[in-house]
Amino acid sequence: MAMSQSGEIDVILVTELTRWGRSTLDLFHTLNDLQAWGVSLIAQTGLQFDLSTPQGKKIATMMAALAEFERDLLRERVRSGIAAAQARGVTFGRQPGQRVKADRLAPRVLALVKAGQSYRQIGQRLAISKNTVLDIVKRARISERERESK
Repeated sequence: MAMSQSGEIDVILVTELTRWGRSTLDLFHTLNDLQAWGVSLIAQTGLQFDLSTPQGKKIATMMAALAEFERDLLRERVRSGIAAAQARGVTFGRQPGQRVKADRLAPRVLALVKAGQSYRQIGQRLAISKNTVLDIVKRARISERERESK
C-alpha cells in the first residue's frame, strides 16, 4: 500500500481478490484508496477491476461479499468441529513433553535454591533459563504437596 501511495507502482496483481481484505468493508476501503492513487488491480483469474466504473465497483463488492461469506462458513465449521471433538474427549493444546535436561538437573537446582541462590544465578550457573529453574521448583512444590496430602 505504501508503494501504491507513493506512486512507485501502478498495477497490483493478486491471486484472488477474496484474499485481499478481512471483510467486505475493509476490501472496499482498500480498493477506493487504490483508485484514488491511480493504481489498477488485476486478479490472476483475468478479472480486471476498474473501480472508476459502476460495473467494476459492483463486481469487486460482490466478490468481497462472497469471500466474507466463505470465511464465516469456514469459521462456523471449524468451531462446530472443535466442539464435536471436545465432546468426544479430544484434548487440544500442547501436550506435556519430557523434560530430560530439567529432570536431570532438578536435584542440583533444588539444592541451590535451598542454599539461597536466585533463580537467575542458578540458571546462569547450570546453563538453563530462569524459567526452567522456576518450573523445576514449581513441580517440586506440587509433588511435595501431593505427598503430604496422602
